Amino acid sequence: MTDEPNPPARSPRALHRSRGRQTNAPVRTPERIGSLDVLRGFALLGIPLMNIQSFSMPAATYTNPTAWGDLTGANLAAWMLTEFFANGKFITLFSILFGAGICLFADRIEGRGGKATAVHYRRMGWLLVFGLAHAYFLWIGDILVAYAVCGSLIYPARRRSPRSLLILGLTVFSAGSAISLISGVAVSSSYVPEDAKQEIAAEWMPDAQDLEAEVAAYRGDWRRRQALRAEQALEMHLVVLPFLVWSVTGTMLLGMALYRMGVLSAARDERFYRRLAASGLLIGAPLVVFGICWNLDGDFRWDRSMFFGAEFNNWGRVPMALGYCGLVMLAARCRILPAVQHRIAAMGRMAFTNYILQSVLTAAVFYGHGLGRFGSVERPGQILIALGLGLVQLWLSPLWLRHFAYGPLEWGWRALTYRSWPHFRAK
Repeated sequence: MTDEPNPPARSPRALHRSRGRQTNAPVRTPERIGSLDVLRGFALLGIPLMNIQSFSMPAATYTNPTAWGDLTGANLAAWMLTEFFANGKFITLFSILFGAGICLFADRIEGRGGKATAVHYRRMGWLLVFGLAHAYFLWIGDILVAYAVCGSLIYPARRRSPRSLLILGLTVFSAGSAISLISGVAVSSSYVPEDAKQEIAAEWMPDAQDLEAEVAAYRGDWRRRQALRAEQALEMHLVVLPFLVWSVTGTMLLGMALYRMGVLSAARDERFYRRLAASGLLIGAPLVVFGICWNLDGDFRWDRSMFFGAEFNNWGRVPMALGYCGLVMLAARCRILPAVQHRIAAMGRMAFTNYILQSVLTAAVFYGHGLGRFGSVERPGQILIALGLGLVQLWLSPLWLRHFAYGPLEWGWRALTYRSWPHFRAK
């Protein structure tokens, strides 16, 4: 019994809206799966090791490390370290988790009696808006556009069995690899005119004048920088994205399967995760090492490395990412370094905010509106800056979450997705 007055009568339409807000409400903190947050934070710690190369040097250098600067001594060692441990591995983990998140998102809404489809596509639509803004106004290497496109494509597959998802994911991933190899054979053949080959070679290894112009633009004022960035971002979406969609879609489907199998929630036993870590690293590492040797031996010639040489790491990165997953899940089950895991999980809970914050802070170091160090920091220095950025976010993320329930971009994305105002302050 209470002394409160009876609530006013509510219309059926108002009751329907209220129930919809409850069933389609954003996930609450107690409902989160801690191992997913730890794995997501771990992936975020590694992503800047590769992204910083695109922020700090001309765009061609990301795929052809000989395009800018010196690749001997400490620079060669730094490139080899990032190529082996980081290139493709952490973003593959991130894509796996995004696929798992789609299943988790839909399961929770439908488990409350809600309808997830419209909410999911609204969510992907806003992610596309954020990604386009990120790509065209901050950094051309954005992955959110690809995630919005691929997340929309794979959604109907969410109810398939884990086995079906694994087969479908491997098929899609293999199709992307086949397209790349066929493209490499085609452009290397005698049927392609020499002037077309020269254009491809110029993209792979721009001349000194073009490289200096790119460096000057990114060190220069906003208008000059923005003109080049818009041109490069458009090229990424028209030329690179059609190739990227295959691998991202394939790894997202793999993430759906792993989620359905309980792998990403640390629900399997320790023996399983030891085997996953060992097999993933033992299969993936030799492929990646062979690719490094292949490309170095061929001096990164475009007709050897652009299409063919990239495939060794392309296939090695997936098992290596699964190996990393096994190690992180094993650490989560065994409660190794719980204080560190708490910080990494906090970073993972704010993945969207931290991903964009990495771009904001890195751009402030290398672009003209900040320190203007574009083109002048060698590879060992880039690694130190990336590691320093991770330490800052490990400190900042739990501090923010002491006071707020979400990162600022997570809150905004949820508000736009659910068309409601989630509580912002931590309870």
